[in-house]
Amino acid sequence: MKVIHLADLHLDSRLTSVLPSELAKQRKRELLKAFLNMVDYARDNDVEAIIIAGDMFDSDSILVSTRTGVTNAILANPSIEFYYLRGNHDMDNVLSDEDVPPDNLHFFDDTWTKYILNYKGEGNICLYGAELTQSNSKHICLELQPDSADFNIVTLHGQITGSAVKDKAENINIKELKDKGIDYIALGHVHAYKEEKIDARCTYCYPGCLEGRGFDECGEHGFVLLDIDEVSRTYTHEFIPFASRMLYEEELDVTGVSGTFETMEKIRDFLDNIAIESKHLVRIVLTGEVDVKCEIDTAMIEDNFADRFYILKVKDNTKIKLDLDSFKKDLSLRGEFIRTVEEDESLSDEDKASIIKIGLQGFAGEDFE
Repeated sequence: MKVIHLADLHLDSRLTSVLPSELAKQRKRELLKAFLNMVDYARDNDVEAIIIAGDMFDSDSILVSTRTGVTNAILANPSIEFYYLRGNHDMDNVLSDEDVPPDNLHFFDDTWTKYILNYKGEGNICLYGAELTQSNSKHICLELQPDSADFNIVTLHGQITGSAVKDKAENINIKELKDKGIDYIALGHVHAYKEEKIDARCTYCYPGCLEGRGFDECGEHGFVLLDIDEVSRTYTHEFIPFASRMLYEEELDVTGVSGTFETMEKIRDFLDNIAIESKHLVRIVLTGEVDVKCEIDTAMIEDNFADRFYILKVKDNTKIKLDLDSFKKDLSLRGEFIRTVEEDESLSDEDKASIIKIGLQGFAGEDFE
């Protein structure tokens, strides 16, 4: 029996913090298309069950077209059973609000719900799931008692921890699931692929999100495909890369550049030597030391390279190259400013460098944002 485990689609995310309005709308449609394509993959590869381990939607503000698209895909594939467990972003179970939810769509609540995935099979493949709340999170894992003679999958949405965390419903004390006869724990909440054994029999796994949405979600994204032998109760699982676009963050040392145009030349040479397709999203993080009089206009650079990728962002993390000790002895307002920033223990070294850079540009009469 083949089973897909996915999570964290975050359909109808706003995406405007990364993309301009029109691209955000397009990318939002692509997130829905990724789900629809995944369902097509499941049908074409004889997958019988799809486990959605939370955060299918990003909030309770769901477009009618999104809900209709998801529901129609489920209805169009009656040979696949869908198991949808809500996460911390799924405020309401919008799919259960349908007048007649699809017969092949199954839900969970805040107590353990059990489904037999292969009800026509030779040996039971069982799925247990519970939605975490403030009131159940401290005891729900302790209450789970699966039959060790079955092949047991558990689905939860939360952050793995080694112990109980006060007032954090989304935390899962993994020690409480150890040695319970569980074969696979299908998790959601972490947006990158991760797997780890917790005992001789059990592996927990985060599939990550189906598509990356921001530059904190770089790298490959997709879902996990399980292939379970019902007789031997053994299985294999593999991560299937599936995202239509990837996000990349690349550092570039621009030490010594004189300004925007020299920075653009360095970026051009850098981009000519990396193998990233034009359909992807890229952020260049500028590092190194530059003179205090060096002005780097990131907006101009982004406009200049706008046609190279789906989106290119530039983040200026350069530091000012200067002798701070000489400024500290300066009796001017500029010297007083530097001393005040340097002595502020609440600021990190990175924040101090950024504040000093902006301040010195201001003293020099330059425009800055």
